[in-house]
Amino acid sequence: MTLLVTGCAGFIGSNFVYYYLSKYKDRTIIGLDKLTYAGNLKNLENLSDEQKSRFKFIKGDICNSELVEYIFQEYDIDGVINFAAESHVDRSILDPQIFLKTNILGTQTLLDVAKKYWYKDGRWKEGKKFLQISTDEVYGTLGPTGYFTETTPLAPRSPYSASKASADLIVMAYHETYGMPVNITRCSNNYGPYQFPEKLIPLMITNALEHKELPVYGDGKQIRDWLYVQDHCKAIDLVFEKAKPGQIYNIGGNNERENIFIVKKVIEILREMTNDDEINEGLIKHVKDRPGHDRRYAIDARKIRQELGWEPEVEFEEGLKKTIKWYLENRQWVEEIKSGEYKDWWERNYGRR
Repeated sequence: MTLLVTGCAGFIGSNFVYYYLSKYKDRTIIGLDKLTYAGNLKNLENLSDEQKSRFKFIKGDICNSELVEYIFQEYDIDGVINFAAESHVDRSILDPQIFLKTNILGTQTLLDVAKKYWYKDGRWKEGKKFLQISTDEVYGTLGPTGYFTETTPLAPRSPYSASKASADLIVMAYHETYGMPVNITRCSNNYGPYQFPEKLIPLMITNALEHKELPVYGDGKQIRDWLYVQDHCKAIDLVFEKAKPGQIYNIGGNNERENIFIVKKVIEILREMTNDDEINEGLIKHVKDRPGHDRRYAIDARKIRQELGWEPEVEFEEGLKKTIKWYLENRQWVEEIKSGEYKDWWERNYGRR
């Protein structure tokens, strides 16, 4: 089997490549990534020589239909797992257009090419599947109680989540209209190795290590459900291998935490690991909240548990300690990331708050 994995050099995509090539010794991945600011080939440098022999990287844009067609023709693609996306809410507020292009039109390009090569003589070839990786943000916001289910109406509140909701609707339209074998997964907040330090947990870790301010939006009481990235990779694999076409699955870690709790927990663990007294709550700086900031997300993941037998395995504090340990052991990776375009984004997004 040969998979096309888009966004393979990003945070979740790279973790999935490691997981998949380790689990399946007879399968191949063709990785496609535009290598924008958050895509980093160094995320994949720890593949073994044997794994590298089953991994082919291609730099390119999922909106480039000629390139995508070449990949399907050259490598006889059996499945697509689409991680490729502009994925940060703050950036979508600053520049919505790139989110609409990549997340909507890019997804459509992948669907069109897959349909061209998989649909022959009025029927779909056996064993083909398109898996769209989405987000719980498409559901909007929750009050203090309740959970998102797969039937919760879509109500996105940012350009990012609107672009992902639009892509989800297009994916399902191809299933309903053409019978295309598709699935969609919607996950809660991921954390773990290789995450770009614009996201909450790596941002707090890397800033604290430099004794820089830890910016917290508003009162910091926004609630998110947290999922360790390896647990997410296992769920994605299960959906790709076992789910019936047309099904949507929520993937959550059942770890609801306020953002301010996360920040203080990162400080606590970092102090224990480094014995650095300058890492303390005095670094916390509350900044102006971002527009349309959803107050609470919470995932009901009963469907994937009941139908596919998936369960998250990593407890939150265990996963947080593993994540912090990884960043401590990979300071050079962090320095190279933070010395580039990220600095400009930081100033534009937080410098005036």
